[in-house]
Amino acid sequence: MASNSTATGAAPTSVTLYIVAAVVSLVGLADSIYLTVQHVTGQGVRCTVIAGCSEVLSSPYATVRGYPLALLGAIAYFTVFSLAILAAFRYPLVGKLLGLLVSLMFLTTLVLTYLQAFVIHHFCQFCLLSAAVTITLTVLVLFASRNSAR
Repeated sequence: MASNSTATGAAPTSVTLYIVAAVVSLVGLADSIYLTVQHVTGQGVRCTVIAGCSEVLSSPYATVRGYPLALLGAIAYFTVFSLAILAAFRYPLVGKLLGLLVSLMFLTTLVLTYLQAFVIHHFCQFCLLSAAVTITLTVLVLFASRNSAR
């Protein structure tokens, strides 16, 4: 009898990991939507944990061809949510597509974190939250894909 996870401490199945990834992606989606709305309406973002949000979010790296980078993040997180749900229902090839998208997001996160640390010399707490979400998604999808390959 197969189950997603048993009380005996068995590792979670790929279905469970994909569902958790879908829920985690909603945190990134909310973060990205908040930043996009603030950018579009011209409102400043208040940093409450660390200083530096305005420096990061007003840098030339905060937009891509005039579009807020956070908008691209929102699209990516929504796509991850959708693909993770489909992967949980075991649609063919969706897991591989999800893995590819999350890999691209992870590489983008590395570049953006580098830019904050070594070029802009400031950090944005909302950007760091997005980085944490992306790293978490990378781990979840990696383990889910390994479990589904078995």
